[in-house]
Amino acid sequence: QVQLVESGGGLVQPGGSLRLSCAASGFTFDYRTIGWFRQAPGKEREGVSCFSSSTGSTYYTDSVKGRFTMFEDKAKNTAYLQMTSLKPEDTAVYYCAADPHTCSNYYLQVRSSKSDSWGQGTQVTVSS
Repeated sequence: QVQLVESGGGLVQPGGSLRLSCAASGFTFDYRTIGWFRQAPGKEREGVSCFSSSTGSTYYTDSVKGRFTMFEDKAKNTAYLQMTSLKPEDTAVYYCAADPHTCSNYYLQVRSSKSDSWGQGTQVTVSS
């Protein structure tokens, strides 16, 4: 069964860190772009960052650039989103996706607008 499972969310104080995991089963990330997306209450889903498993190239939206880092552990077939210097505005449900597309802002925009093919996500709450 082809599946992505997000985990690692939680409650953290402003300035804190979290590492989210995106575990793949039934397929590998080879030749795919892995994307992280988030949806805050009352807001549309937005793309956060992406990582090309083939080239290692990355893209981060301005709001997370310098604070979030994506990487992959091929042996575990898992991708990660390391989040530091967290802010209250980072509070959202975070989702991952893996698609045969080029990692880019365009990919994040197009993919975030799709209403289907999302997992359960993992909740990140940044609050004091």
